[in-house]
Amino acid sequence: MLTAAGPGSRDGMTLLQATGGGAGGLVAKTVSVRPADVPRPNMAALGTGRVGSQRGLLNAELWSEIPLEQWLSREYPIALSSGLPLIASVGYTPEEVSEIAPKLQEAGVHAIEFSTHYVGGHVEIAKALRESVDIPIFAKLSPKVDVAEVAESLEKHVDGMVAINTLGPALRIDIETGRPFLGGSNGEGWLSGSALKPIALHCVARIAEVTDRPVIGVGGISSGADAIEFFMAGACLVQVCTAAILEGPTVYGKIASEISRWLEEHQYDSLWDIVGMALPHIEQVEQSQPPAVVDMEKCTLCGLCERSCVYDAITTDREAQELRIDASKCAGCGLCVSLCPTHALELAVSD
Repeated sequence: MLTAAGPGSRDGMTLLQATGGGAGGLVAKTVSVRPADVPRPNMAALGTGRVGSQRGLLNAELWSEIPLEQWLSREYPIALSSGLPLIASVGYTPEEVSEIAPKLQEAGVHAIEFSTHYVGGHVEIAKALRESVDIPIFAKLSPKVDVAEVAESLEKHVDGMVAINTLGPALRIDIETGRPFLGGSNGEGWLSGSALKPIALHCVARIAEVTDRPVIGVGGISSGADAIEFFMAGACLVQVCTAAILEGPTVYGKIASEISRWLEEHQYDSLWDIVGMALPHIEQVEQSQPPAVVDMEKCTLCGLCERSCVYDAITTDREAQELRIDASKCAGCGLCVSLCPTHALELAVSD
């Protein structure tokens, strides 16, 4: 469980707080040749649900506002004092990373992640970085590129991939004022959080299918179950950003504990037992046949499936303590299976 480059890793002390909150490794905010001039305001929450619910964030953040010299003299040493592995993040052009990377290595960071969020040119940046340092380097990919194609082009130049960066531009309007919530160009920002997770999972799986390089998953992870999905899609590590901003640094330990508990409950000896587990099923999806079937030993008759069934195929009979599925109406869409909180529903898979 790692931090991700962003507000939750903005300086040395913030990274130490993440350590205290249960992070197992640190990724610092991206640095470049000059500090960023970040617009204000630059963050807006999406969703108003309780802590831990499906929430997200728009941000107009850039790279670090702190000068590189301060990172080298103060922020990295503070983070390194935690004793945890520290990955520096650097941007953006080949010339800039060539200038900065040797200084990061000399400062003692254990690896370098490079972002192509604003400039593209993945291979050129990777080559420049590879020629500049001899510590591991990781490419952080944008969801706006063909991640499989880019991963294949980068494979011989990097030690691993990180997927994905935020998605945008995106916009949110304050209906009380009629103005965008964010400052900067056109009031636009970049999307992170729960809405990004399905896209990030897709990208991780596509990368894992075409390369043997380690993949670090990032995008919408706020629970142990989220992280388990990324591991099954082929990630071997995960990073957390938005959840830590919205819930605080203790979220790292919460997610790590939930992962451990899930592995124990499902009788896995190691996380490696599930890494990539979903890939064979993704490559050849098995077709299901209606109707859905219910395991009444698991069903709590909560009624969620009945309310959401657009085909009116499900009836909850609380008096008889029974959930009934009308086979003549069930279309096998799978929505009820994905919504069931106790995993009491499933679709029969055809032979």
